[in-house]
Amino acid sequence: MVLGNSRIITSNQNGLHEQLDEVVLKHLKHRFQKPYQKHTLDAFKACEKWVEQQNKPIIFDSCCGVGESTYHLALRHPEAIVLGLDKSADRLSKHGIEAADNYRLLQVNLNDFWRLALDAGWHLSHHYLLYPNPWPKAKHLQRRWHGSAVFPAIIALGGELELRSNWFTYIKEFARALELAGQSSQIQEYQAAKAITPFERKYWASGQASLQLKASLK
Repeated sequence: MVLGNSRIITSNQNGLHEQLDEVVLKHLKHRFQKPYQKHTLDAFKACEKWVEQQNKPIIFDSCCGVGESTYHLALRHPEAIVLGLDKSADRLSKHGIEAADNYRLLQVNLNDFWRLALDAGWHLSHHYLLYPNPWPKAKHLQRRWHGSAVFPAIIALGGELELRSNWFTYIKEFARALELAGQSSQIQEYQAAKAITPFERKYWASGQASLQLKASLK
């Protein structure tokens, strides 16, 4: 990933999506029942026993990409286990970091994995969504996590939720979706001495700021 050449995200919508409330409220009222994909079901079953044997707090690093953030989060939370989750086997294959004993990387469909975790009775201590694709075109609202049918599962998993993005509308829409679900959140500009994801490093080198959302899900 070349540093300093990240384009600024542009969108054909101004401010929050005009259908945001309608879409979020619809998903909050209806259970998402799409069948699970086999590869995600198999991945969940393969790690479920390990997770339960650890008997430690569970942390999700969703949309983890190459898993750099997963490694750093595992070091930050030695008392917990961290699952780095991403849909791309190619990205995960580029991890290239010596593994710590308290994290695993899994190639999964998050729409399925989050619901499987709920079915298994898991409750997270922390949930990180660091720089996922925001789908900035207005017609793609329901591809953004807060506009998708799986959004209620994010809330039900609980824990300390943290999002970061270089597209501020994404963060502000997520905060509104949480508000509609009866959850409070805090937004602030995010800065750190060291980047923990390639995207973060690239955005900062390109002069782009990051916005952070935090919420204690209940």
